[in-house]
Amino acid sequence: MKISYLPAAMLLVSATLWAAPPADVQAQVDKEKAALVYLSTDPTVVAEVKAANATPAPEGKDMTNDKWKDLTVVSPEVKAFSKNKLATYIKSKKPAEVSEVFVNAADGTKVAFLSKTSSWTHKGKPKHDNAMANKAWTGDVEVDESTGKKQVQFSIPVLDGGKPIGSIVIGISLADMK
Repeated sequence: MKISYLPAAMLLVSATLWAAPPADVQAQVDKEKAALVYLSTDPTVVAEVKAANATPAPEGKDMTNDKWKDLTVVSPEVKAFSKNKLATYIKSKKPAEVSEVFVNAADGTKVAFLSKTSSWTHKGKPKHDNAMANKAWTGDVEVDESTGKKQVQFSIPVLDGGKPIGSIVIGISLADMK
């Protein structure tokens, strides 16, 4: 009987590449989170998420994650969310170490983002659901599918009167951390 060590080696490598942030990286992520938490209650962010919750953008009508994956960065549906008022506002506030930001409505669909995300909706995933429950979430170290950067994501709720009405997911580029 021949024993293969390749699957075990692959598990070890993937565990190393996709692991929770080491303490020094987590400390930096926590610092970035503290600096960006103001977005949770920023009047512009809150107003745009409230508007999206009340009247979703027509470009998102009938959108699914499968349809979203087939769109390019120049598709009108994508540009509608990367060039809107909230996306422009977030770009003006983004520190250099932030590799991505996307804002979700209560239902997990997009309100705005800096660049096309890998999914249209994050409902059912901890990055959105934890924020909607006003709980912390920090992801693993990963090479992000949409940005191509090695990063760590965290999420924060969008709060209206202390109640979560949406979520913001922020990616911190490990290469650009101060």
